[in-house]
Amino acid sequence: MRYEMLGPLRVVEGDRCSFVNARKVVILFSVLLIRAEQVVSPEQLMTEIWGEDLPRRATAGLHVYVSQLRKFLQRPGRTDSPVETRAPGYVLHIGDDEIDAHIFPRLVDEGRVLFREGRYEEAAGRFEEALDLWRGPLLGAGGNGQEANGPIIDGFSTWLTETRLACQEMLADCRLHVGLHRETVGTLYALTAENPMRETFYRQLMLALYRSERQADALKVYQAARRTLQEELGLEPGRPLQDLQRAILAGDNRLMTAPLLLSGS
Repeated sequence: MRYEMLGPLRVVEGDRCSFVNARKVVILFSVLLIRAEQVVSPEQLMTEIWGEDLPRRATAGLHVYVSQLRKFLQRPGRTDSPVETRAPGYVLHIGDDEIDAHIFPRLVDEGRVLFREGRYEEAAGRFEEALDLWRGPLLGAGGNGQEANGPIIDGFSTWLTETRLACQEMLADCRLHVGLHRETVGTLYALTAENPMRETFYRQLMLALYRSERQADALKVYQAARRTLQEELGLEPGRPLQDLQRAILAGDNRLMTAPLLLSGS
């Protein structure tokens, strides 16, 4: 069995996918998965579900949601539940089951090691495999357009989102290292649009365009980045982005052979 959190929460068994429809049960399930094999107190769970303004019967409500989750996870031929009541709260046992949110950072770490060893094609394969696990927005603040949750879910969501961005940056670096600059331009345009404050994507896009004989477009990207940063934050682009602009204007030959020379990586 596999628990998938990198998108709408679901449980996958072979070709069968099961979803929890009740949002509060989804939150409960998510917290127990995040803290798998660890005891989570009722107070922590209630904060994630209701925030600081708890309803009068919050404890009773939590018991109902735990019961619903146990029923959802019940499987034929299995009498025990993976959700155990253990003082001072509850713990979810995963046994031999998998959680995609655990597989994802492991693949990213493997790709990072390969990248540092200069094995760029192999590293790219790991990063692509990691990114393929994502199916949609995460549960959490900004993840699904609904109200914010508590610190456990929001902290985990933020960490996964940042890890995903780092993975996307490293994948683009790998592709630039192996000469796939033309093939990477479209993806980098999308990434700059989705993450307008992330200067690394602008640097990578400028370099990919320059190496694709599109010097004018590369300089337009710099101007767009500068305008966005000034309007949103009142800041000039960082030193690496400015250095890259000057190198492009000067026709620095090193840009054709050293993909990360001025990328800040």
